[in-house]
Amino acid sequence: MKYYIIDGHCDSLSYYVNGERTLQDPLDGGHWDIRRARATGITLQFLAAYIEAEYKPMMATHRGLQLIEGAHRLIESHREQLFLIQSKNDLNNIPDPKRTGILLSVEGGEILGQNLFMLDIIYRLGVRALGLTWNQRNELGDGVGELNTRSRLTSLGEKVVLRMNELGMLIDVSHLNEEGFWHVTELSKDPIVATHSCSKALCNHPRNLTDQQLLALAKHNGVVGVNFNPGFLNENGAATRADVVRHICHIAEVAGVDAVGLGSDFDGIPEVPKGLEHVGEYCDLLDDLIKVGFSTKDVEKISYRNFKRVLLEVLK
Repeated sequence: MKYYIIDGHCDSLSYYVNGERTLQDPLDGGHWDIRRARATGITLQFLAAYIEAEYKPMMATHRGLQLIEGAHRLIESHREQLFLIQSKNDLNNIPDPKRTGILLSVEGGEILGQNLFMLDIIYRLGVRALGLTWNQRNELGDGVGELNTRSRLTSLGEKVVLRMNELGMLIDVSHLNEEGFWHVTELSKDPIVATHSCSKALCNHPRNLTDQQLLALAKHNGVVGVNFNPGFLNENGAATRADVVRHICHIAEVAGVDAVGLGSDFDGIPEVPKGLEHVGEYCDLLDDLIKVGFSTKDVEKISYRNFKRVLLEVLK
């Protein structure tokens, strides 16, 4: 069966910008490359600009802009295979069997520094999704690594959420602490997403979402992209493709199938589940969903329609 897939998160971009991989084919190594992504049916890939710790805080904007420029160079050099998603009109081409859409995302509001004006700048540069924090505290709020603060968003964080709604940018809460999560649900009129997270009920990891959070995302018409990190899937630290299926099933049972998507975190995770070692094995996961009882229509929702629905609602 032919599948189309929207993947809510991969971290391959830094390898390209650092000159370590071309991202053209499997010979480069890593979890994700254009050839295998195209072959397996990736019709839209969220490409994350992850700002490494050594650049924070003083050089975060510099590094973020470097990564954004790198993404543009990658797309330009593979224009017959890739194109940039900037508006809902661009989604008319999804699914496209000829080219894969790339949606630029920044992982961590550190790129903004203390300046709301920077949000408009990165928007003009093509960024359409922003994770408000990574695991630590920044000028917008606290990440999940700040276990004891129980802090809501800062005043700047509030302004960023409201301005993202105005611009038509997707708010990503994957690394945000729980208090910040609830604050975003109060502020945002648009759907919000957790592009690469899993279920805390199945694996008690700080990066995972409680059932109450999953329900809130669903009520906001949002989506959680299930992460392939074994540490998020199974508390013993090892995982197989069946664990990914288990988390998808749980989220669908709790929040409904319309709230489930895929967010591999390929090239950003230290290990991968057995049977999902790289992007080329995505279809095996979708076949498994059919085997455990999901309908073809539901698998299409999980694989790409749910994320596409949210993007159509948020993008201008």
